[in-house]
Amino acid sequence: MKPDLKSRRLRAGIVGGGPGSFIGGIHRIAAELDSQALVMAGAMSADPDKAQRSAAAWNLERSYASFEQMAKEEADHIEGIDFVMITTPNHMHFPVAKAFLEAGIHVVCDKPITLTLEEARELTKIVERRKMIFALTHNDIAYPAVQQARQMVQDGKLGTIRKVMVEYIQDWLMDPLENSGQKQASWRLDPARSGISCCVSDIGTHAENLLEFITGVGIHSLCADFTSFLPGRRLEDDANILLRLENGGKGTLICSQIACGEENNLNIRVYGSLAGLEWHQQEPNTLKFKPKGKPWEYYRTGNGYMGDEAKALTRTPAGHPEGFLESFAGIYKLAIADIRRVQNGDLPLGGYPTVQDGLRGLNFVVKAVESAKKGAVWVTILNNP
Repeated sequence: MKPDLKSRRLRAGIVGGGPGSFIGGIHRIAAELDSQALVMAGAMSADPDKAQRSAAAWNLERSYASFEQMAKEEADHIEGIDFVMITTPNHMHFPVAKAFLEAGIHVVCDKPITLTLEEARELTKIVERRKMIFALTHNDIAYPAVQQARQMVQDGKLGTIRKVMVEYIQDWLMDPLENSGQKQASWRLDPARSGISCCVSDIGTHAENLLEFITGVGIHSLCADFTSFLPGRRLEDDANILLRLENGGKGTLICSQIACGEENNLNIRVYGSLAGLEWHQQEPNTLKFKPKGKPWEYYRTGNGYMGDEAKALTRTPAGHPEGFLESFAGIYKLAIADIRRVQNGDLPLGGYPTVQDGLRGLNFVVKAVESAKKGAVWVTILNNP
């Protein structure tokens, strides 16, 4: 880390995000939105020519033919990057993150954390040994209304959590896009690049992380039923999962990428002994609170009655929609603040998904796959995978 870190924008780099990438541009906008960072360097494709053209299109100062070269040279550069954004397919998350962490460069990584549980365990050890910041972009937790929901649970307004229902449903894989060469579908349905799961790994992990973030209660065990509705698919495009929570509560997690007519529909309902909560990502500024025996209350982002955590991630006045890009920027805002704290010799405050959340999320995927392969049987999730 450079000694002037406290008084300037952080310098960011990106691995991935080249031609055909959806998420790369999202990360760049998010990192720069609050004027706390500037993307300066990249290894944006495994193809050196594509990497160079992509970097030129983004007006990056430095382009690299490989992430290995980038990690080494940026660590030695007098104005090298302070953190790297990893926006590659899943199979590249571990080698890229390891290279930059070992070079002393902090990491913000797209989910899932790695391809395998063994890689996730090793990466966790590296982060802890080197005392680096590692943020995982489960962006859903950075919506102000989600922050408000979590605070209300922590304040005891829901009482004991009894029931949670979370779903993430889309329709973009209802046709065999992978056979047409569509980049996003091709790698997500390829076990060599995506891992042991498609639907649960891609969107089910968002639902799992959102559930545990809001409730503060871990998932104890699960029973999963997987389906590949299109013939010839090697990974699932639909999953229905029963949950048992660590406090004795129960839940359901449904994720699907073949639900006709659904765009990007992430919803959660939390029911306690005193009240319930309901939030929908497609209407992100509204949080419904359902107290026992009383009228429902609607909490709206940007109003003075919202809690401090929600206000900290709110950028526009009430009635002005904040959405997907801003939620990604919320992860970056929190992670960048911690990078500055670590440079100053202080402890990180967190508030965003870390390497431990990534390890737990990948273990959730592994256990869901195990349950489904055994015929939808109950399996236990270990606290320390």
